[in-house]
Amino acid sequence: MKTSRPTRVWPAAPLLAASLLAASLPVVAVPQCADWSRRLPGVSRSLCEQARLLPSGAHSVHGVPLYRRDVGPRGEEATPWVGPAPREPRRVLVVGGIHGDELSSASLVFHWIAHAGMAPHGLDWRFVPALNPDGLMLPKPTRVNANKVDLNRNFPTPRWAQEARVYWEKRTRRDPRRYPGRAAQSEPETRFLVDTITEWKPDLIVSVHAPYGVLDYDGPREPPQRLGRLELERVGIFPGSLGHYGGVHKGVPVVTIELPNALRAPTETEMRQMWHDLLRWVDQRFQPGER
Repeated sequence: MKTSRPTRVWPAAPLLAASLLAASLPVVAVPQCADWSRRLPGVSRSLCEQARLLPSGAHSVHGVPLYRRDVGPRGEEATPWVGPAPREPRRVLVVGGIHGDELSSASLVFHWIAHAGMAPHGLDWRFVPALNPDGLMLPKPTRVNANKVDLNRNFPTPRWAQEARVYWEKRTRRDPRRYPGRAAQSEPETRFLVDTITEWKPDLIVSVHAPYGVLDYDGPREPPQRLGRLELERVGIFPGSLGHYGGVHKGVPVVTIELPNALRAPTETEMRQMWHDLLRWVDQRFQPGER
């Protein structure tokens, strides 16, 4: 008789304990929360403050701190896991706001921080909601950072020096929104993320963008076929992109979420469904203790 794969049921005790602990932890006053809550769709000041972001020590071109939040059984500033934890908790890096005019990408990360704070699911999470705060907070937000560089073309992919500028000049016709910079990782925001990948060693990277409404994937393992209503549609790799750097060059799977709208956040139901679909795929494709 054919049997189906059993559905994993997360223990109720850890969920309740994590929820109670999250409620008891102090809210951190992040100076940017007032501005972010006015700028980001679907992000209240309360949601931002409850994310308890901490400065990473890195800064944008204009000196704005690049904030992060760790949640999980081992991570620094993490929510402790109650009960038996995997021997080697898998690490997931979630990055939003790489392009400053994709406001909904940062919004999704704030909502996912709340979900992870309620139940980390035995994973170590590191969230970076706004990699490009300078572009995000301009009166008219821009894709590029303060140096007018597209951060998603500035990662040190192989043959960057030979390919990135040629691609920009020939394929994009010198589109200023896709300028790769004068050198690979010339930008402090790019260097911060490269250092994070090198030192923290994530097992999976989730990069959130908008507005193409698809799911992209680079790297090893079988990709997720959908997250929520976003279906897999591979769009290729580009010199200096995070998918190329992380997924192809470093061998770390990169799931790229392209939300359907850059200025309007998905509904809470849609964000929750994407979250659960991601957890289900991780549970199926990443075995505990596997590196």
